[in-house]
Amino acid sequence: MSAPFSSVSASHASGVFTKQTMNRGQPTTIRCIEIGGQVYAISKGPLTVVSLEDDWFEDVTNPDTVIATLREGVDVKPDLFTFWQRLPDVEPKHAFYVEWDQLAVLPIRSYEHWWNHQIKSRVRNQIRKSEKAGLVVREVAYDNHFVQGMTTIFNETPVRQDRPFWHWGKDFDTVKTQFSRNVHREDLIGAYYKGEMIGFIMMGNAGRYGVTTQIISSIRHRDKAISNAMIAKAVELCERRRLNHLVYLFWNDGSLAEFKRRCGFEMIRVPRYFVPLTQRGVLALRFGFHRGWKEVLPAKLKNSLKALRGRWQSAGSPFYS
Repeated sequence: MSAPFSSVSASHASGVFTKQTMNRGQPTTIRCIEIGGQVYAISKGPLTVVSLEDDWFEDVTNPDTVIATLREGVDVKPDLFTFWQRLPDVEPKHAFYVEWDQLAVLPIRSYEHWWNHQIKSRVRNQIRKSEKAGLVVREVAYDNHFVQGMTTIFNETPVRQDRPFWHWGKDFDTVKTQFSRNVHREDLIGAYYKGEMIGFIMMGNAGRYGVTTQIISSIRHRDKAISNAMIAKAVELCERRRLNHLVYLFWNDGSLAEFKRRCGFEMIRVPRYFVPLTQRGVLALRFGFHRGWKEVLPAKLKNSLKALRGRWQSAGSPFYS
């Protein structure tokens, strides 16, 4: 459990600075503060929320010290501080207010175990069929050939999964620059058919697990079970890297959730903490506004809005049949 706040002294924090990052596929500038050698992002809106900027890949070293520093409010006066426990630490370790994030997680013992026990026969048959059809999935380097393949796939359609696609309209140079930020900690997987790249995965190595930072395939070749075959290669890579889990970001509903389930992914909950630092933060927690207005909507209304969006996109896009 966390130590009482009164026993913790604040650490030295650097002043607020700005940093370039990506948000919803677009470059953006965020405000940050460094505390104890770690960079924290400052999210500004109705609430000012501070969180670890790279929380898929790092743990908050000392939450109590961070809270003490933020309470001083020298450079920034946040309403909330939030952080989570990364896999495999799923049991709460701190006494702060906790909610649960739902992740899509594939536990990995070995490739053989995954192939024989964690996926359905349908998935195995699809992968075998794609291999016989000539699909080749392999590890690749972040070079011009790979970037050109990315650019072509991105510009195949402006709509994916009933949403405007973030990366539609980007040229080669933009893609190369924007996706080069984290290649030092990513394994790249490419799927090829007759020499053309028709799908890829960028899999981050988070030390304890692999995480799919990008996974996408060509709609024109959807009959080739590209994503299934790439997940198989990702499992193989995780075993070789001695990563015991593969994380496909957050668990969700719909066809993507069904794909994850068929490939052996499970919903695993990890604790996320919210620490109010102002009266505004206390009220936000009390009335449920700390996760944004979308989370306040009833599930039935959200599902209705999603269905409406899907019908609107279908009616307005020539890429739907």
